[in-house]
Amino acid sequence: MKYNLKPLALALILIAAGPLSISGIERSGVREAGIHIGVLDPGINNAITDVPGVKVGHVTLRKAGNIRTGVTAILPHEGNIFQEKVPGAIYIANGFGKLTGYSQVQELGNIETPIVLTNTLSVPVASAALIEYTLSLPGNENVMSVNPLVGETNDGFLNDIRGRHVQKEHVLEALRIATTGPVPQGNVGAGTGTICFGYKGGIGTSSRVIPFVLGGYTIGVLVQSNFGGVLQIDGCPVGEELGTYYMKDYIAPKSADGSCMIVVATDAPLDSRNLKRLARRAILGLAKTGGICSNGSGDYVIAFSTAKHLRISSQDEDPLANHRVLRNDRMSPLFMAVIEATEEAILNSLFEAIDSSGFQGHSVKALPLQQIKLILKKYGRLN
Repeated sequence: MKYNLKPLALALILIAAGPLSISGIERSGVREAGIHIGVLDPGINNAITDVPGVKVGHVTLRKAGNIRTGVTAILPHEGNIFQEKVPGAIYIANGFGKLTGYSQVQELGNIETPIVLTNTLSVPVASAALIEYTLSLPGNENVMSVNPLVGETNDGFLNDIRGRHVQKEHVLEALRIATTGPVPQGNVGAGTGTICFGYKGGIGTSSRVIPFVLGGYTIGVLVQSNFGGVLQIDGCPVGEELGTYYMKDYIAPKSADGSCMIVVATDAPLDSRNLKRLARRAILGLAKTGGICSNGSGDYVIAFSTAKHLRISSQDEDPLANHRVLRNDRMSPLFMAVIEATEEAILNSLFEAIDSSGFQGHSVKALPLQQIKLILKKYGRLN
């Protein structure tokens, strides 16, 4: 691949894998805190990258007191995605958002570029970068149409969003450094400036492995959390106990607005129809955390399958498709897995985030983990 990358700013943090540590502060996910969400086991990394071939790359922009934003790229497989498209689907729970590429995925049922997440006003530049990336790949010399898939949430409270500091080179770099393995969470990439339930949100991820007798498939979820409601953790009314929740005393009518981007990957052989059914269930995971998909929230789920025999190859000249896909009556285990993984991914985005200050002196505190543990102990949910 050839990129014309300009020198990146010194304030840029490039993150492919490893624990997040900013100013010497480290946080860990819910599982490390002794909280086990659901009944299914996670994969080895408890991340979307547990689905074979899936890669994630973050570029984090932190500069002076005003810039708190970034880019997160998710690659469905290691090859040329345009030449080997993957089955895909998108579900919109509430459409107050700026997701590019939706109509073609809806119409054809496949995805032909990596998925990029960023802030609201950087969607156009991220789309341009994805087009440049796709056109630059060997084998795409004659490509004249690209459907870039870019999602967003609005980080304008902590970030100078009108400055539009994300550039094409940042997106290309996130694509370049994307890797398998552990995925950094919290204040990284597209989650650098986000807020969730009034606390610092960010990027979160989780996975579930279906028992072998039911297929042994893996479900991986990555979220960009930036929404509100009444926080619940493992069924406990944490938001109420902390006294920070939407409509408390009816004095904060706008505090639930925001967005949540959810990306679901699986190696199960699903066509676009059952991928959409899977995507719908991811919103149940969001609901279990207390999210309400408010009027001003853009809540989107992008789902894809990495099953190799379902890829749409540009080299295949057979006019008939004859692919084996999972039957409808085998979907329920996957439904439960995606609900659990989405719930845990959102909570991980909160548990791994740290305090942040930014644009115009605004600041947001991280979730108070010690208080959380006491609340969970009170309700008998801390292992």
